[in-house]
Order: sequence, then C-alpha cells, then structure tokens
Amino acid sequence: MGFPGTWMTESESMVYRVVPKCACSTIGQVMHYSDHGRFYDGDIHDAADGLHKWSREDSQPLIEANVRGHRSFAFTAVRNPYSRILSSFFDKICGVQRNGKRYRGNLVPLLAQRYGVTTGTPEADFADFDQIASFRRFLLFARDTIRWKKPMEPDIHWSAMSSHIATFIANGGRYDLVFPIERFEEGMHAVLDRVATPVKVDLAAIPRFNESEGHGPKRAHPVEAYFDDLSRHLMWEIYKRDFQLFRYDFDNPASHMPTGPIDLDEVHKKLGE
Repeated sequence: MGFPGTWMTESESMVYRVVPKCACSTIGQVMHYSDHGRFYDGDIHDAADGLHKWSREDSQPLIEANVRGHRSFAFTAVRNPYSRILSSFFDKICGVQRNGKRYRGNLVPLLAQRYGVTTGTPEADFADFDQIASFRRFLLFARDTIRWKKPMEPDIHWSAMSSHIATFIANGGRYDLVFPIERFEEGMHAVLDRVATPVKVDLAAIPRFNESEGHGPKRAHPVEAYFDDLSRHLMWEIYKRDFQLFRYDFDNPASHMPTGPIDLDEVHKKLGE
C-alpha cells in the first residue's frame, strides 16, 4: 500500500500525512514556502512539482525511504469531527467545485434521489434549501458509505480521520506530532521549531488557504444546531475512534476545542493494531 496521502518537502525537512478538511491547503503551502520562499500559485493539491507527493510516481521511493527510516519530522493534523463533517457537506455536496461542476459528477443527483438531500443553487445564493434537514440526510448517506460501502465507497473527505492516519502507521511510519487545527498556530510552531528549513517561515505572516471558501453556501447556524439525537448517534457510530483518540467532546457539539492533549503512544498503539 505504501504511504498514500503523504507529502514531503523537496528538502526532506518534514513529512506530512494529509487529512482532508483539516487545514491541509494551508499546511501544504507552508511546506512549499519553507523550501522555495514563495507559495504555490493555485491550489496546492494541484501542484505537480515543488513538493513530493505519494501520488507522484517519482516521489514514492523518496517518501518511502524517508518514512521507513524516520529521517524527517513526521506530523499530521486533526479537527473536531462535528465541524469537519459539516465542512465536507457545505464544500463537497453543496458547493460548486473549482472546475465549475458539482463534486464527483452524479453524486448530488444520487443524494437527491435516494436520500432527499437538497443543496440550493448559486443563482439563489444558496438560500433556497433547508441546511439542517439536508445535512442530516447527508450524514445518513455518509454513515452508509462508511459502514456498508453503499451506495458507494466512502469518500476521503468524510472518511474517519483515524482511517487516514492509520495507513501511515500500518506501513511503517511513525508520527512525531499530531495536532488539532483548532490550535493551528501552536501546532505549526511546534513543527517548525523542530525542523531546519531552507527558508525561514514567519507563521504570523502566512495567510490561511481555504480553497473551499466562496463556492458554496455559508453555514447559517451554529454547529450544534445541525446535530439532533439521531445525528449524534450516527456521529458516534462512524467517528467514535476519532472522538476518543483525538480528545474531542462527543457529548457537546458546541464544544469545539479538544478536551486534552493527544497521546501519541496511544495513537500508534490503537491505529497500528
């Protein structure tokens, strides 16, 4: 399997396991800047050079040798499961993508037909649908894809964070840090303080690269409004390990911050089993 979803700076100063919807655009741009003194012009996910990625065949042997030898600082980032799945819904289901089309072609029509999900229209400024009702129906679909892989395989944007993070461990990698994006500056400072980069990074001057912003509806309600008892039951069913390992408060969707520090030994033990 190797190390899917893994990025590495060309200088091999650091290795990052991408977790979708967890500030990966900003982290990737920080990595690019730390080597080249400039940001990638465009979405960092589209970059075919300037950053080693497992998706590039020429990068794979370099990443594999580095990770198996633990030659560089390796890290990843996580996010509150409640806000992460909401972000996935508004970006990937409701939003119009960078290519001007809906995500994954026939996905939205499938959701409308089988689950009654509506997404609104750009022409109406996305004000013409019930965000809460549609999100709860989408969450049922997300559970079905993760639990039974029906009506499709689970998408990387709503697959559990622990599943993404586990592949790195299972194939011989070890993390030096896993940090919550709710404490982004603290977490990235901890990374940059531990590595030597060709270009010094002033983290305070780095913009936030939110590539999903502006092409879909804005969330109209606080996070907790989207989760009734049934929704929370579904969240526990599919993200129980994320809540437990990364110390997020399942009982209170309004509580966005982690309840305690992430135990790296526990992460490696539980996800390496």
